[in-house]
Amino acid sequence: MKERDIREHAFTGPRPNRIRHARRLARLTQAKLAETIGVGASAVAQWELPSGTSPTAEHLERIATVCGVSFEWLATGRGAAVQGVAEPPAIEIGELAADEFEDRLLVAFRRISRRKREAFVRWMEEFF
Repeated sequence: MKERDIREHAFTGPRPNRIRHARRLARLTQAKLAETIGVGASAVAQWELPSGTSPTAEHLERIATVCGVSFEWLATGRGAAVQGVAEPPAIEIGELAADEFEDRLLVAFRRISRRKREAFVRWMEEFF
């Protein structure tokens, strides 16, 4: 998948914007989406307005199915918009302490002043 496509699929925002984004990902007009899920075009227009009405859970499910997006993302904004597009991890595993000793060292390191941290790091670099 191209970088531009991934950015498009990683969209977040308020529900009206997610509905519009899902519709555009599916390359559908408001009228075509409305026809496909069995509502009037004005309903889709209302759902895409910031102060408009909210669709029912059943309509959200239909929108998600028709547009090929995740129901959870469409309803809540959590997760990936499109299934199969990996979300970046919240934290890299390499950023965690590997064992108890690294954990103790990190806790102690965070307790010292910035000036002492710099001196400690220089000493460690020279030591090894």
